[in-house]
Amino acid sequence: MAKRVGKYSVQLEKQINMVGGAAIVGKLEKEGPLGEYFDYALEDDLWNEDSWEKAETKMFYEATRMAVKNSGLMAEDIQLMMGGDLLNQLIAAGFAARQMDFPFLGLYGACSTMAESLIVGSMAIDAGFAQRVACCVTSHFSTAERQYRTPLELGTQRTPTAQRTVTGAGASVLAGEGIGPRIKSCTIGKVIDYGVKDANNMGAAMAPAAADTIYNYLTDFDVAPDSFDAIVTGDLGIYGTNLMKEMLAEKGYDLRGVARDCGIEIFSQDQDPHMGGSGCACGATVLNGFLLKKLRARELRRILFVATGALLSPVSTLQGESIPSVAHAVCIEMED
Repeated sequence: MAKRVGKYSVQLEKQINMVGGAAIVGKLEKEGPLGEYFDYALEDDLWNEDSWEKAETKMFYEATRMAVKNSGLMAEDIQLMMGGDLLNQLIAAGFAARQMDFPFLGLYGACSTMAESLIVGSMAIDAGFAQRVACCVTSHFSTAERQYRTPLELGTQRTPTAQRTVTGAGASVLAGEGIGPRIKSCTIGKVIDYGVKDANNMGAAMAPAAADTIYNYLTDFDVAPDSFDAIVTGDLGIYGTNLMKEMLAEKGYDLRGVARDCGIEIFSQDQDPHMGGSGCACGATVLNGFLLKKLRARELRRILFVATGALLSPVSTLQGESIPSVAHAVCIEMED
C-alpha cells in the first residue's frame, strides 16, 4: 500500500509500470525537433472530420487505442480509463469514451491533467482497485484558441509572451505487471495564485506552481535535483522556465543542467511558437512519444515529470480574475 511522505507526497509500494504509450500530433508538431518520436501525425487540423472538436475527440480515441496496442494488451484487459482535455465539460474525452467499453473517470487539471491521471491511475493500481489503467489527454490549437482567446478567423496578433497550444494526444497504459518505466512516487501540487491576469502569459502564471511542487518533492523525499537525469516541466515555455529556475534558486536549489520543458522542446524557434508550446497534449505527447522511448533505451534512467496547469476559464478571464495554477510531479524510473 502506498504511504504518505511529508505533507504533499506519496511513495508507491507496488510495481506500477508504464507498459505502453502513444502520441499523436499535428502537422506543425511533426515538423518540430521531436517529430521522429511521435506515433502518428495529422495531415491537417480537421483529420477528415467536420469540426476541430471532432478531430480532438478522434485524437483521444486513437491515442488510447494505440497505447493499448503498444502495450501488448487487448481492449478488454483495460479495467479503468481516465483523462481529460481543455474543452468545456471535457467533451473531447467524454465523447471519445462513449466509443470505448471502459469505466471512465474524467479529470480536469488544465495542462497538468497528464500527470494528474498518472497519479490517480497509479494510486488505483497500488490500492488494488484496478490492475491495468489507460490514461489519456488531448488538446488542439484551433479549439483552444476559439475557447480561451479569439476566433482564428479574426487574425489577432499574438503577444510576445504567448505560447502555441499543441495539437495532439498522449496516452499511457499503466499496469501492476509487465515491463516498462516504473512510477515510483509523486507529489500532488497545491493551487497557487500570484495575481497574474494575462491569459496570454501562461508561463508567468504557472511558474510559481511548478517551483512549489518541485520544491515540495525535493524536500519531502530529501533528494537533490541532480538525483534526476531530468526534471521535465509540461509547458512553462521559455519565460516560465526561466522564472521557475529563478524561484527555486532563491530557495537553494540549482536546476541548471537538469531542467527541461516540453513546451520549449516540441517546437523550434524557427517555427515561431513565441515562448513555446502549451496545452494538455504538450507534456503528454513529449512524455509518451519522446521521453518513454529514451527511458526504455536507458538514455534516461530517472526523471521527474512535472505537468503544469492554469486553472482559468473564459468567464474568469472576462471578469478580470487572476489565474490560479497547479502542478503535479511524477517520478518515473527505468530499472535494470
